[in-house]
Amino acid sequence: MSTTPLFVIITGGPGAGKTTLIDRLRGPGVTCVPEAGRAIIKDQRAIGGNAHHWGDAWLAAEITLAWEIRSYREASAATGTVFFDRGVPDVVGYPLLLGTPIPPHFAKAAELYRYDRVFIAPPWPEIYVNDTERKQGFAEAIRSYEVLVAAYTRCGYDLITLPKSDVDTRVAFIREHLAGVSRPRAARTVQAECRRRR
Repeated sequence: MSTTPLFVIITGGPGAGKTTLIDRLRGPGVTCVPEAGRAIIKDQRAIGGNAHHWGDAWLAAEITLAWEIRSYREASAATGTVFFDRGVPDVVGYPLLLGTPIPPHFAKAAELYRYDRVFIAPPWPEIYVNDTERKQGFAEAIRSYEVLVAAYTRCGYDLITLPKSDVDTRVAFIREHLAGVSRPRAARTVQAECRRRR
């Protein structure tokens, strides 16, 4: 039996139900890694910093990348399944959203830190709400989703779209897709899609 943890990302635009879903997935043999973005925004507000989407977006991207890499390394010591609320490839979406080239170190990070499966939550206006960390309007949430699809595709991932359904149905959907999944992340040679296509 493999002791290599199964790394699973749940991504998507803001307000699509990711965090609620990950909270429900917690249980024996499961590790859940929280979203970097919310924690960074809270920290920046607490210290009067400007590293957020409506401030210095590039600084926010760099901090997020460092956070995601650290989360990945820490999760490597886990066993069982690890669910990440976003991951390193999400950071590739920052320059795409800004309409700028992908920095080589962003692409290299997405090449080095690989995940086994990626689920994406589509935009869902019926559940979308703003809060103190989520200031984007729904139109921007749709754009963020489109950018994430582009970013993950560039980085060589096949996205599995979550249904717009209650959280229990989503949990069952994920468990069905992960049943019997092998762990190819460590064994395969990764093609540097982000670097070739940026």
